Amino acid sequence: MAVDLIDVRRALESDAIVPCFQPIVELRTGRLAGFEILARWQHPDLGLILPENFISLAEEHGLIGSLTHQIMRKAFMSAPLLPEPLVLAFNFSPIQLHYRSLPFQIREAAKDSGFPLQRVMVEITESALVNNLEPARMIAIELKEMGCRLALDDFGTGYSSLRHLQALPFSQLKIDRSFIESMTGKRESRKIVAAVVGLGHSLGMITVAEGVETEEQANMLLWLGATWGRAGSTGALCRPSGYPICSQPHRGHCPTKCRRSRTRSVFPAWRRCRSSAWRNCRQSTMERRWAYVFLTATFAT
Repeated sequence: MAVDLIDVRRALESDAIVPCFQPIVELRTGRLAGFEILARWQHPDLGLILPENFISLAEEHGLIGSLTHQIMRKAFMSAPLLPEPLVLAFNFSPIQLHYRSLPFQIREAAKDSGFPLQRVMVEITESALVNNLEPARMIAIELKEMGCRLALDDFGTGYSSLRHLQALPFSQLKIDRSFIESMTGKRESRKIVAAVVGLGHSLGMITVAEGVETEEQANMLLWLGATWGRAGSTGALCRPSGYPICSQPHRGHCPTKCRRSRTRSVFPAWRRCRSSAWRNCRQSTMERRWAYVFLTATFAT
């Protein structure tokens, strides 16, 4: 899809690039653990534009900082809709790990909306650490001291190094989607996933499987001991503006009359709910379990 620098600048000026929320669930319980924040651009002529079509332009021309700030600010504005346990995960460009101002940028964006940094997950890809380990380590330590959690993204692809796990204070290890996609059909992929899960457990890390598309994959990951799973391309992406949160576990019935608008996801515990009175779904504070926050699968601005 052809977009140019002028289009990207206009999108930033008009606030057209928005965060979408990809759910992350606990595989054992089916409860929602948080969301990974993904950038999406609804172009007036070209329609929905995915990040791979504009992120590189933003990086090349020094716009990635502004783009990231917009995404974080809008995502943190959802704080009143998100119950306390849920985390928001952000994947930063490798270029941004050269910016010593990155921790300040995250802190200020969260501060403006009152979102606690303890619920912010900063995802760092392995490729960002190649030839950049010491600067990245300094930034990672500062982020950790601020209260942010750190995740090593795309582990097992390209530049896997145990040195990275030793040098930086990671609390999560993410298993690349390429292994998840093939694990049900390839024994070698299953062994790799099992090895990464075992490594994560031995280091006291949460292991997150990316790109979980089917219940078979979810069940296999649960059997292997993975902690969390993130939906793949078929999982619903949602935007929070004006939509409710339902607090029931949703293994049974929703107490509001929303069953007609509810659909199954790849994980049995996930449902979408469009009830206009989500507060009626609340159990007592002590009893309620947040199984999901599926707001709506829409990209309308």
